Amino acid sequence: MSSNTGTAYGTAPTFWKRTPTFVPSTIGIVYSGESSSPSETIAKAPPAEPTLAPLAMRSEEPPKPIPPSTDEVPPEPLTSTGSSSFDETSSIEHAKDMAPTDPLELKFHALLTSANVDIEELRKQSWKGIPSSQRSTAWCLLMGYFPLNASRRSQTISRKRREYMDWVRQTFSRGEDALDRTLWHQIRIDVPRTTPGSPLFQSPRIQRSLERVLYCWAVRHPASGYVQGINDLLTPFYFVFLSPHLAQQQVDSLDDSAMDTVEADSFWCLTKLLDGIQDNYTHAQPGIQRQLIKMKDLVSRIDAPLAAHLDSEGVEFIQFAFRWINCLLMREVSLASTIRMWDTYLAEPDGFSTFHIYVCAAFLLKWSKQIQQLDFQKTLLLLQRPPTEPWTAKDVELLLSEAYMYKCLYHNSPNHYSATQKR
Repeated sequence: MSSNTGTAYGTAPTFWKRTPTFVPSTIGIVYSGESSSPSETIAKAPPAEPTLAPLAMRSEEPPKPIPPSTDEVPPEPLTSTGSSSFDETSSIEHAKDMAPTDPLELKFHALLTSANVDIEELRKQSWKGIPSSQRSTAWCLLMGYFPLNASRRSQTISRKRREYMDWVRQTFSRGEDALDRTLWHQIRIDVPRTTPGSPLFQSPRIQRSLERVLYCWAVRHPASGYVQGINDLLTPFYFVFLSPHLAQQQVDSLDDSAMDTVEADSFWCLTKLLDGIQDNYTHAQPGIQRQLIKMKDLVSRIDAPLAAHLDSEGVEFIQFAFRWINCLLMREVSLASTIRMWDTYLAEPDGFSTFHIYVCAAFLLKWSKQIQQLDFQKTLLLLQRPPTEPWTAKDVELLLSEAYMYKCLYHNSPNHYSATQKR
């Protein structure tokens, strides 16, 4: 596949059909174009050019940073410069601090503030979408990060947040030269590319925080390490956990304890997420390879003409669906749509793996009639840059409903599959 990108058929990139001597097997082959931009922004900050200049570290006696070159803008400190203490009630008690009036918000408020959260009821209610005012607490509970028992919650979360910040201090206390330079370099390259259309994620302060989370996660998971795409998976957590703090303030005016809380919670929830899909990111990414096979089989069962057309044009699923699975469709839909999808994923058993395949199949089938009129080149262009900019919450909910229908019909149904193949 070409590394060029285009925004219209007239400037379309050139794609090559798969041959026995060209079998895409790495993430670089199947990626083209930039990630889709979220339509919403909640803070404004000027974009900053990435730099590999060493960063000042937070410690009792911070080491002197190595001066940047004269043509570089010095980056913000790698760690905050203020107190490392946490506001323990900032997100633990966020649901209690709200004064919901909407019936749905009231229902979630009652669930989230109960002495023992009914996780099954929370999943049931979350499937249809979580009110934004209740989402940060609900996600932490659904991820298994917050204890369901309210009496244990504050102490447990305070301990986990301190544990993460201890790791940060230990990891970065000796400066950049002590880091894995190859890993750190790749993270520093990828973070500025994360949701590039959002001023929030172009804030230098936010980017330094994302870099710390990704590096700390990678060095503690050597079996997989950092893989391009994990940076995308961090952003929904960060956005959801940061949003309550930005109701009255801009990013640059937030105190360090609030930013530390957001960073630590994002780290632990990212860890929980990747624990369930880690074989997507180990050597050769076997999890993604298995899911590609399942998706191809599923599409052939649901829409045989579409499957036949893709086959006749030589379109391989790895050429478009690899990124859909690797980044959970985050580069195909807006950040707001992704967050709504994750409400349902968190409510589904194996939502980020099994259910996501049905969502990918439903997403492909949305363009079935159009695809069947296109040749190889235009098909790949459409599937790598699907026209989802106008999508609203209703479009996302329809996609999720269709995916759920396909799951009910086809999941664990080998007899149905065999019957379909004989026709």
